[in-house]
Amino acid sequence: MKIQRASTWRWFINGVAVSLLLVVLGFCGGAWQVYDYSQRHDDQNADAALVLGAAAWGGRPSPVFRERINHALSLYQARRVRMLVFTGGTPEPGYPTEAAVGRRYAIERGVPPEDILIETESRTTYDNLRNAGREAHAIGLDSFLIVSDPYHMRRAMLMAHDLGLKAYPAPTPSSRYQTVGSQLHFLFKETQNYLAYRLFRKLS
Repeated sequence: MKIQRASTWRWFINGVAVSLLLVVLGFCGGAWQVYDYSQRHDDQNADAALVLGAAAWGGRPSPVFRERINHALSLYQARRVRMLVFTGGTPEPGYPTEAAVGRRYAIERGVPPEDILIETESRTTYDNLRNAGREAHAIGLDSFLIVSDPYHMRRAMLMAHDLGLKAYPAPTPSSRYQTVGSQLHFLFKETQNYLAYRLFRKLS
């Protein structure tokens, strides 16, 4: 009996160890996909640059959001897109939406208001893409350069594909996440979000 119990316990421990190893390997694989995709830089043109929302501090874009907007402005000025699409709602009633902050920032830097479309209801990346895609298609915009931080691109592009958007990655060339520690933190967090979304896709 003792031998049987010892054998059962050993099988249990081995099973847990194998399961943990598979989880670690799966996470590392996901992290590599996020990192590898962040290095892609296409020279594709499109109808619009679709800027994924990020925090706005009152009427000002946060450093992360500002880098996304600046990259979209560079794409517009290089005539790689003919319009800018800003996305994102507000964290609390009474504060400007992320999209409205992005629009004002762009107008202050010379972009005509008629070349800007905003979507002001979304609070997640998926809703950014879904809502903006609907509004953009309604006015004849059919292709998009998705603008966000490099480590965000893998998940964002997967979502864009699932939503049927004709989209291409346009990661920001600069980022607030410059130190090794901040980059690793962002990579870890984005890998979690990416793998969670992939799991959600399979279960839904």
